[in-house]
Amino acid sequence: MKKSTKAITAVIAGAAILIGSIWAINKRRYSNFPAFDDHFTRKFLNKDTKVDKGFYEFKSRTGKYTMWFPEEYQVLHKYREDYTRNGESYENWSAAYIKPYENDKRTYAINAEFSENDTKSESIYVESLFKEQLDTKKPKQLETSNTRIYYDYAYTYFRGTNQHIVHDSEKNSPNLYVAYVADKESDKVIKLIYDSVGENAETNQMNRKTWFVKMLKNIHFNEGK
Repeated sequence: MKKSTKAITAVIAGAAILIGSIWAINKRRYSNFPAFDDHFTRKFLNKDTKVDKGFYEFKSRTGKYTMWFPEEYQVLHKYREDYTRNGESYENWSAAYIKPYENDKRTYAINAEFSENDTKSESIYVESLFKEQLDTKKPKQLETSNTRIYYDYAYTYFRGTNQHIVHDSEKNSPNLYVAYVADKESDKVIKLIYDSVGENAETNQMNRKTWFVKMLKNIHFNEGK
């Protein structure tokens, strides 16, 4: 009986060491950034592909697009509505980064919605998005070899229940960025919205604009799928 007990104890100890070793190996596999600290976020990221400083490659679970994902962010998944997908035709996800600031905190959030919209009605979709989010009908435009990009930004705040939008970037650094990215070869599109909440959340508007546009330019839709 004593020999049996000792054998069982040895097996348990050996299993604990093995599990601990596997955990340590897995931990070393991932980069030391918030994005890789979350098991759900890791499912979307290619740990071996750091595409640029501060970004990793994000692969949609629809299989229809890839993009750059900031290493400080985590894809939300606490509630069902945080991440939704309908086969290969629709995906909506949100990601957030919370940074302590003195006695408060700053919250930075990204929302991305992938869908397929009729290219013939693109101007209508674009106008509707920017009218709703930024109260403007003429966003900035740029193109890559594969995409058409519409984007704009503004400083927004609430006074009571009324939202106020300030387009003069010299007075207030923008805290809301909106984009519509359309594939030139199909009806695939992504609506991307970034916003920040907290006192002095945006301290360098030029860096933020560059950061946002960099993400937009590196949205790649998969051809023929």
